[in-house]
Amino acid sequence: MSDHSHIDDHHAGEIAPAQTEIIWRTFWILLGITAVEFALAYFMKAGGLRTSIFVIMTLVKAFYIVGEFMHLKHEVKSLIWAIVVPVIFIVWLLVALLTEGGSIFELR
Repeated sequence: MSDHSHIDDHHAGEIAPAQTEIIWRTFWILLGITAVEFALAYFMKAGGLRTSIFVIMTLVKAFYIVGEFMHLKHEVKSLIWAIVVPVIFIVWLLVALLTEGGSIFELR
């Protein structure tokens, strides 16, 4: 008999197959979103709609990255809401400031 401990069946530095599956799934999802963004950049005319789509897709990617790589999706719901709600208000504030800030040029 050997004196080796069989606590971990993987060699040092190896990633478990379940973890690599999650990593690859995340890679393909982010690649798909980025490919759509790339296609829109070349095939859609510049304008407010294209910019809005880019902002929305970027926010989706950011939330997905935070959820997967920073493990936020595995946290308790109250912590998730404590982070998401202020972000929503900050985005609303930025939209309001940009909208109202542009009206200064109309008054002159």
